[in-house]
Amino acid sequence: MPIEHAQISVLDRGFIFGDGVYEVIPVYSRHAFRLQEHLERLQHSLDGVRIPNPYTNNAWISILQELIKRNSPDDQSLYIHITRGIAQRDLAFPDSSVSPTVFLMSCPLTSPSQELLKIGAHAITAIDNRWLRCDIKSISLLPNVLLRQLAADADRTETLLFREDTFLTEGTASNIFMVKNDVLLAPPKDHLMLPGITYDVVLELARSQNIPYQIRRIRKDEVFSADELLMCSSTKEVIPITKLDNQTIGNGFPGPVVNKLRLLYQSYKNETMRSSEC
Repeated sequence: MPIEHAQISVLDRGFIFGDGVYEVIPVYSRHAFRLQEHLERLQHSLDGVRIPNPYTNNAWISILQELIKRNSPDDQSLYIHITRGIAQRDLAFPDSSVSPTVFLMSCPLTSPSQELLKIGAHAITAIDNRWLRCDIKSISLLPNVLLRQLAADADRTETLLFREDTFLTEGTASNIFMVKNDVLLAPPKDHLMLPGITYDVVLELARSQNIPYQIRRIRKDEVFSADELLMCSSTKEVIPITKLDNQTIGNGFPGPVVNKLRLLYQSYKNETMRSSEC
């Protein structure tokens, strides 16, 4: 239905408590990108907050295919939003008769500008003061909102987050990698960061091209001494970061490893999503 016709009860627990999870899936040439992996991450989030999955994977695939079909852009961003449902205001879970609320929408998918890719993103840092289950894609995003606004206030693209002001976790809406001495470094996927689908693709591409990489805790001082930095997400894809807290990263331009990974990602996307055989 048109977005203006969609209605949800004010007693929905998503509205009252932010009690729900979400997922974002990019679509290229009407093909959902890594759909199975996104549905697995959705299930992980649902399990983490104990909301029953309202559909099987096959049902989700049919619903999402219909959503893609009903919207005109060939490249789309699909949004899935599931809450615990409608119940009287009480912190405890409602009884099992309450069904989850499911909301889906499609928006046009906008690629990063060529200017941004050419000069790289500028970012700031902040202490990661969010909760300890960042592996759950929760709709309760107020901490991310406030941390992202710090970047907006400074006219920057993203905020890089550091637990206890010591080690890197991620961005407010992206995963972060760094390069030092031609080695790609990635924070570990644990409860302190979202297990990014694009994060996995970047590591797969590095492995396929024999780009050495390590997955480990990355200290804040290491990030500032990086030769290269990149941010990635399902909608941002791969973007170089060339300035952090007004300090230049590397020589101030997108570096060779990040540029190679960005081009590899585009090739992978085109081969798997846009070919006539898809």
